[in-house]
Amino acid sequence: MDLVARLGLKHPLFQAPMAGVSTPEMAAAVTNAGGLGALGLGAAGVDGARQMLQAARALTSGPINANLFCHAPARRDPDVEADWLATLAPTFAQMGGQTPGALHEIYRSFVVDRDMCDMLLEEAPGVVSLHFGLPDGQWIKELQAAGNLVFASATNLEEAQACVAAGVDAIVAQGIEAGGHRGMFDPDAEDNELATLPLVSLLVASCDVPIIAAGGIMNGQDAARALQSGAQAAQLGTAFLDCTESAADAGYRAALRDPEQGPPVLTRVVSGRPARCLRNKFVTLGQSLHARVPDYPVAYDAGKALNALAKAQGEVGFGAHWAGSGVARTPKGDAAQILLKIAQDLLQTQSGGAP
Repeated sequence: MDLVARLGLKHPLFQAPMAGVSTPEMAAAVTNAGGLGALGLGAAGVDGARQMLQAARALTSGPINANLFCHAPARRDPDVEADWLATLAPTFAQMGGQTPGALHEIYRSFVVDRDMCDMLLEEAPGVVSLHFGLPDGQWIKELQAAGNLVFASATNLEEAQACVAAGVDAIVAQGIEAGGHRGMFDPDAEDNELATLPLVSLLVASCDVPIIAAGGIMNGQDAARALQSGAQAAQLGTAFLDCTESAADAGYRAALRDPEQGPPVLTRVVSGRPARCLRNKFVTLGQSLHARVPDYPVAYDAGKALNALAKAQGEVGFGAHWAGSGVARTPKGDAAQILLKIAQDLLQTQSGGAP
């Protein structure tokens, strides 16, 4: 299958879903510019996800990638959660607030959310993508029958083979350079930490479905290398973090361009799953703590509460500042401008010209 032709795109460039940062305006702008726009809907709930999809549909007639989280529901451990809150209590107090009395599983996994699947069948965004795992195979078939292509993330060959067996239309090969959450099916398994281009080459050689490269791709030259490795498309997230349509707040945007942050690091402290994040104050704090982090997304409840309290005190260093390895090259501008510049440089690189 030729993904770009099947989706009616001009450019083999996909915007990463980026839950919490992507907006209907961003997704529609990318799609209208000839790429594939995306919405991270994993934490939105059914009603919120529907509203975001409908808002995007009002701005574009092209396909939108609706991304869902397929993690195993949280394993609750009251002792671990109480210890985590006790460990964070001094920081809550430092911010002038009360430590939460308990933690909650703040959103449902798609694997147990049939209402979300039914909503997607009704809205038919064009693409549904899956992160952290796979839902019931019958759901995948239903989504496809409703006119959607189904993508799934993989960080290694075993996960990719599971995606193929489940019948997905394409695999997002997520290299270790990618910002945000690792798409590992089992967050406690050993991570092979495969870089994007070697992972793409491995999956192209082993899987008979289109491969989408994701991780560390910031410009047309990076995209060209991904396509040369056999990917049909390149997915970019960090490249859109600071665009006009991004929901990133001022503190997040400033952190993206702060050289003192250093390269992003992998951490569980923010959400409970490994994710690549700027080395802000919360990440630095987490690296000094020795308590076990609660399961995803329960730990995220504490992180969000602490960030809200810190922001109220004018402290912006406790957010979920996800970013990939290419963060130092994050462009400015609106999403369409960024997409078209990357597309232009990609074409020039492929033709042998100077970008």
